[in-house]
Amino acid sequence: MQLANKTIVVTGAGSGIGRELSLQLLQRGANVAGVDINSNALDETSRLGALGPGQFKGFQTDITNLERVSSLPAEVLAHFGTVDGIINNAGIIQPFRPILELTMEDIDRVMAVNFYGTLYLTKAFLPLLLARPEAHIANVSSMGGFLPVPGQTLYGAAKAAVKLLTEGLYAELKDTHVKVTVVFPGAVATNIMQNSGLHVPKADTGDESKFKPISPGEAAGQILRAIEKNKFRAVVGRDAWAMDKLYRFSPKYAADLIQRKMRSLLR
Repeated sequence: MQLANKTIVVTGAGSGIGRELSLQLLQRGANVAGVDINSNALDETSRLGALGPGQFKGFQTDITNLERVSSLPAEVLAHFGTVDGIINNAGIIQPFRPILELTMEDIDRVMAVNFYGTLYLTKAFLPLLLARPEAHIANVSSMGGFLPVPGQTLYGAAKAAVKLLTEGLYAELKDTHVKVTVVFPGAVATNIMQNSGLHVPKADTGDESKFKPISPGEAAGQILRAIEKNKFRAVVGRDAWAMDKLYRFSPKYAADLIQRKMRSLLR
């Protein structure tokens, strides 16, 4: 999909990967409908993107609110006239605790933001995308969506649901003009912990990981290139790439490896 002169909806556009997706889309000549719960963060993204050839408009939205999300397509259409794609990027992680210690409030919040937010946006905008001659849906899952991470089991379950939702959409839309990409980022240097309302102790592994978190800009660039190539699947970051290969070769070995790495966080 060529991104120039297209209108793309980006969730989580106020920070991290979502902000970088928005800025890079603007530089490519796309228009961006930025969606975020934080209006001040959207204003900052708009300020940063002002020099790009594309146009940015923020839409303050809680993506877990179905009524609000349902009203969003009409607002985006009123401003831009068309919608050519959505990137469901917004997400939060869970408190670093085993399932037994999570409250139902924790569980509901993680599922609502990561899965239902993605589902709500997709259902709301899909009729508009089907009416376009070319359109795209990109849903951001996670390395945790195919690999079990102790202390993030519920987050992983939500992202695994995003994975299957996206793959199912691909199959359902295969004979249409709407292309679909599922994205699996590894470690990215964002403020997702703060945005999730968490403080996470640093694991004492005794050595530095050879897989450094990549920057939000690098992650965004890889995601947009995958969209431009209409890729079915985009694995973002060396750690995600390596663990994807290892998990497909030996799921149990990969799960045991991650369990050892995460043990010091689960006290």
